[in-house]
Amino acid sequence: MSEVERKCREAKSAASKLAVTGSGLKDKALLAIAEALERQEQVILDANARDLKAAEESGIRGAVLKRLALDHKKIAQMTEGVRQIASLRDPVGETIDGYIRPNGMEVRRIRVPLGVIGIIYESRPNVTVDAAALCLKAGNAVVLRGGSEAINSNLALAGIIRDTLAANGLPAEAVQIIETTDRAAALELMRMKAYIDCLIPRGGKGLIQTVIENATVPVIEHLDGNCHVYVDDAADLAMAEEIVMNAKVQNPGVCNAMETLLVSEAVAAEFLPKICKRLMDAGVELRGCEKTRQLVPGIKEATEEDWFTEYLDLILAVKVVSGIDEAIQHINTYGSHHSDAIVTKDYSAARRFSNEVDSACVFVNVSTRFSDGYEFGKGAEMGISTQKLHARGPMGVEEITTYKYVVTGNGQIRQ
Repeated sequence: MSEVERKCREAKSAASKLAVTGSGLKDKALLAIAEALERQEQVILDANARDLKAAEESGIRGAVLKRLALDHKKIAQMTEGVRQIASLRDPVGETIDGYIRPNGMEVRRIRVPLGVIGIIYESRPNVTVDAAALCLKAGNAVVLRGGSEAINSNLALAGIIRDTLAANGLPAEAVQIIETTDRAAALELMRMKAYIDCLIPRGGKGLIQTVIENATVPVIEHLDGNCHVYVDDAADLAMAEEIVMNAKVQNPGVCNAMETLLVSEAVAAEFLPKICKRLMDAGVELRGCEKTRQLVPGIKEATEEDWFTEYLDLILAVKVVSGIDEAIQHINTYGSHHSDAIVTKDYSAARRFSNEVDSACVFVNVSTRFSDGYEFGKGAEMGISTQKLHARGPMGVEEITTYKYVVTGNGQIRQ
């Protein structure tokens, strides 16, 4: 039996135990995990240093290296996320709705765990902790398959979590990590339909497309984050500047960073020269439409491909639009249904944008960088779903549950 199959089978067995574990025991274990991560911070940093050294020697640079790196601040954020998850209401067992049929039969819809969740991810070691904590809270077991570039970090984190579960009366087998780093192991996990109830890929578009094309397990998709900010003709331009700078520059290598700036032609002449200078001073390469290049000479010409592109870098496409109609049309045509924002003081424009932009997260006068489970008060996230079935947007505890019907009567039989 392969490592992948053995660990999936163990996870399936552990999931049945977790499904009936009370909130108190789960929360106690989560708090203990947070404490253990803090206590063993140096162990985690040492493992991460080995990954960083190997990554640099293999030529990995830029955004990937940044996502791989851990430090005291990132570990503190991970542990705070675990504590937030522990403080959340336990969704398992709650009655979503209920009603009584004319024959006296009571029908209730009850929230239950999904079962076993598989995660295939790249670069970010924090996913190991986020996924394990969210799954534990929702009564799910999890099988983790991280990238080879983060193997030491992931093994260290998963080992701490598993030891803590065992010490607190919960099955360590509920958190499994695949140690084999070859591609065959990932492909095998994608086809473990007998054991895995749901598969969530976290990483670049290539990885996610590979999972979608090869998996026989149901997949929750998180494709690219081609996010937009639209500066309306009724925008507070000072506010718009700060939102644009934050959405592009604060962390350009993540899926909720802005990739295209749309500006109403009514304010373009006043707004674009100033914001473009700030962006270029921050190291951003601009690619603009013809009207943008007339207002800001010397920047590159944007191609049709640029409107579709998730750069994950200090590159930004800029387009002047006639108004909100063209902005909405552009986003729905070129966007990835992830996160898009409008900056406006006009309530009707904000409402139209919110209603008509077909994205998982729509922001009004807020940076797209807030499209995040932690920022939404979920403690962490399993990913940001850009599809529409089952879950959409940042996936927290509730999004990794399902439901069943419980029907109670007093002897009713069907005529």
